Amino acid sequence: MTAFLNHFAFEFKTGLRNASLLLMNYLFPLAFYALMGSVMAAINPTFTETMIPVFVIFTAMVSALLGMPGPLVESRNAGIYRSFKINGVPAFSILAIPALTTIFHVCIVSAVIALTGKPFFDGVLPEKWGAFVLLTLLTACSFTGIGVLIGVIARNNNGVVLWSQLIFLPSMLIGGLMMPLEALPDSIRPFAALFPAAHAIQAFLGLAYGRPTLFDPWTSVGILAAGGLLAFGLAIYLFNWDSQNNTRRGHPLMALLAVVPFAFGLITAL
Repeated sequence: MTAFLNHFAFEFKTGLRNASLLLMNYLFPLAFYALMGSVMAAINPTFTETMIPVFVIFTAMVSALLGMPGPLVESRNAGIYRSFKINGVPAFSILAIPALTTIFHVCIVSAVIALTGKPFFDGVLPEKWGAFVLLTLLTACSFTGIGVLIGVIARNNNGVVLWSQLIFLPSMLIGGLMMPLEALPDSIRPFAALFPAAHAIQAFLGLAYGRPTLFDPWTSVGILAAGGLLAFGLAIYLFNWDSQNNTRRGHPLMALLAVVPFAFGLITAL
């Protein structure tokens, strides 16, 4: 346990000292929040009704999908995990600690957004703070599970960018963040259920804000939890200690199994 905590403390400090991680964990999400909070509120006054959960979800996506996978790939390709294996560090710890530190960073930024959203941009506060906190943790866990899986299956940073953007960009466009799902064309709206951002915003609106939703919020909670856990489990199974090791327990395409909970969401949305 002491070794685990020391490793956690080291990873957390790295997230603050490393310029790239500091950018993705704090500077980029907060700068985007400050800029878009003022711009979107002026363009669309109704945006203030959902801006706090929207930027919480955006923070989780940036930290987990854009910030976390790259260092995992770089450490594996540099042979660092080979030395971890020699010293008896389990694969679970190697993957769990970056995930936990990322969740911790997301929670810190989310707290800043929740506390400043109303005084700075007249954002609407949640009706149920307990549900808001739990959904923030669930959203962060779900995205970090996916981020860890990307870090495991990507061979290099180019692969990280490809896999991350396959989730990040559609989530921004049709995930209900910049525009509500109700505004999407009927032919496109069900496909939003393939992305965790759509389920996260629906869960926030239904359970923390008490508003009507297109997706059942409890179903969205189950999909987020199942998607995150399945992705993390697949990451542990597919984990490779060394980029030079050609023997592995499963083919990287097995990672596509992480889509199963979200495919169920698509079926229920049709």
